[in-house]
This record gives sequence, structure tokens and C-alpha cells, in this order.
Amino acid sequence: MKTQSLLITLVAVLAAGNAVAEVPMKPWGKPSLQGTWDFKSATPLNRPERWKDKEFLTPEEAAEFEDDLINGRAEREKTEGEVREGLDGQSDVDVGYNSGFLELGTKLDASLRTSLIVDPPNGRMPAMLDSARARNRPYVEMQALSPEGPEMRSLTDRCIIGFNNNPMRPSAYNNIMQIVQSESHVAIQVEMVNDHRIVPTDGGGSVPASTRFWKGFSSGSWDGDTFVVTTTNFKQYATPYGTGPNVVLTERFTRLDEDTLRYEYTVDDSETYEAPWTASQQMRRTDDDVYEYACNEGNYSMPLVLRAARKMDVSGETDENWMPSWHKRR
Repeated sequence: MKTQSLLITLVAVLAAGNAVAEVPMKPWGKPSLQGTWDFKSATPLNRPERWKDKEFLTPEEAAEFEDDLINGRAEREKTEGEVREGLDGQSDVDVGYNSGFLELGTKLDASLRTSLIVDPPNGRMPAMLDSARARNRPYVEMQALSPEGPEMRSLTDRCIIGFNNNPMRPSAYNNIMQIVQSESHVAIQVEMVNDHRIVPTDGGGSVPASTRFWKGFSSGSWDGDTFVVTTTNFKQYATPYGTGPNVVLTERFTRLDEDTLRYEYTVDDSETYEAPWTASQQMRRTDDDVYEYACNEGNYSMPLVLRAARKMDVSGETDENWMPSWHKRR
């Protein structure tokens, strides 16, 4: 009797281990990607040096890391009111706000990988070519100058593009995305800068190489149960990760279960990086709403920046702080 009971238990355990997660489906036979998805994460894009030989953490190591992260931030926030210092060492008024406005991830990716980059195997972005650094240098140096007009500020400062979308990656805030899906199109909206794309699912459509878009030109198709989006034709300096005009961004959306959407993207540009590279993370379904991102080039910030520049021109003063600290660290 005891042997029979043990056998039944073993069969049940094996069956549970082999169970396939139920994936919501659309009436036309494709997995449902629809919903609102949270992609904030404490997992770094590049694998840290301390984990250079470690692709995955154990559950115990992950829990310890998350506890240390939360406790460390809490300790720093205690002193913020006294020394006016943010989470990463920037002063309270540097770049306009402190940690009270941030929504940083406190949980590692569910995969427990030590980096979001999964290829190359070392979990790190390939080296950028010297020619690509030279190509990007004018854009970086321009931001340190007293601006003659809004075109001399970065595209993120001008609220034209965000810094966590296309591709989507965890950032300081607005790490939320909504998908609305039909048989012919998939609409993707990221809360940051109200970024939205309406992607056809038939894989068709093309534009001349000379036609450029802030978010690139996207077309989509189904590869089995994975929706693949290919984006090209970005405008200059709106390309992902400092890439050039011929970059190809390939995104893959795979519904894993009721509450999980796997998102992968590959950046392929031989004129910028030594090799293509791929990142992957698991987004979590959320009931939170996507709110308006009240940022536009005509808001209070840009006129004040330009007014300050004109005042300094008249007085002959100079200021090395036109570029916010997060740009200076690049």
C-alpha cells in the first residue's frame, strides 16, 4: 500500500513538472499578447564583473541580492533630506528631481539570469567600434554647449523619444507598456513619452531608405506562437544604443502564461558593434493603468533653458552643466 501511494505521488509530481502553462488565445488562433505589462527589473543589462562566470543565480542568491538592494536604497533615502543626494549620488536638483520620483525595480528577472543580455554568452554588450564613437561624438558634445535652439538639446530632453522604449528596457520610471491586438495589427504603447506603434501582422510594407522615422519603420509577422517585429529606418540619433542608420532591431513577443510575456530584442548593426547582441526579459501582467506622460518640447523646461542660455550669452558667462549627469556618464 505504501509503495502504491509513493508511486501515485511520484506520477503526480512528474505530471506537474511536465504541465504546459495555459496561454490565452485569440479567436483567430494566435496567442493573446493583449494587456498591460510591467517591465521594471533589478537585473542589469550587462552582466556585472562579480558575476562574470555565473549565468544564473540560485533562488537563495537572488533573494539575498534583492534584500540588499532594498535595504541599501532605504538607507540612502534616510539621508536624502539632509545631504540632498539621490540614489546614484547625483544632487537633489541635478536633472530636476530626486529619488522620490523614481520607480526602480526591486525584483530580478524571473529567469534569475545575471544579465538581460543573453547573447553573447558572456552577458555583455559587444564593444562599440571606434568609427561609431566618432560618429556619435558631435551629438554628445553638442549637449554640453549653450543651446542656440531646442535642436541643440538631446531628443530625450526635448521629449521626442524616451529612454526606455524601442527597444523596451528597465529604466528609472514609466516601465509600463500596453498591447491592443487584432488579427491584422498589434498596437504597442509605452507609457514613456506616450510612445506608440501600430504594427501590421502580415509582414508586408516597406519604405525607401531615405524615409526616416523617430521610432523607425516597423513590420510584424508570426513565427509560430511568437510575434516578431522588425524595425529599420530610424532618424539620426534616434537609433537604439547609439547605432547607425542601417541598424535592424528585431523584437520577439511570446506569451508564456496568464501573467508572463517574454520580450526579446536583437540589435544588429555591423557599423556600430563588433557583433549583433540579444537581450531578454519576462514582463509581468499588471492591472495598473497607462497614464499620460506630460512631456513635450513646448513645456516649461525648454523655454527656461533657452532663456538661461540667452542671459548667459549677454553676460558672457559660461556653464559646464548644460548636459545632465546621466548624459555625462555615457
